Amino acid sequence: MRTLLIATLLLLAAGGGSGAAQTPVTVFKGRPLLKISEGGVERTPEQVARDRAVTLECVISQIGDSFYWASRANVRMARVEGGAFITYMALNGAAYVRMVKTDAKSAAALMSDTEARLDYVEHALLGLRSVTYYGNRQ
Repeated sequence: MRTLLIATLLLLAAGGGSGAAQTPVTVFKGRPLLKISEGGVERTPEQVARDRAVTLECVISQIGDSFYWASRANVRMARVEGGAFITYMALNGAAYVRMVKTDAKSAAALMSDTEARLDYVEHALLGLRSVTYYGNRQ
């Protein structure tokens, strides 16, 4: 009984007894159009077929004040805003996702064709190699 009481008190102190479980909220969802694989001695760009793109969607969720890369094993991310962009950086150092803010799209589009045609870039490191996806928000 004493153990149950201690566990209950710890749960309440951690906010678990508030009765309101925090639900994940999707803050970004994008679908890739282009994939670029690089390895220092080679670079392979390829168009992503529509049926394959659905399985490669980039999803970022928020739970409370924390952000998670829902489409990549729920890796925890930090959110940084700068100018017309929002960048989510994986706390494990393995990747980042940068997107154009929806309300800044027309201004960002003046930068180049990339910002005019695309909404986000997802860049992941795999050892010394990298994979980069470019796409549009869904």
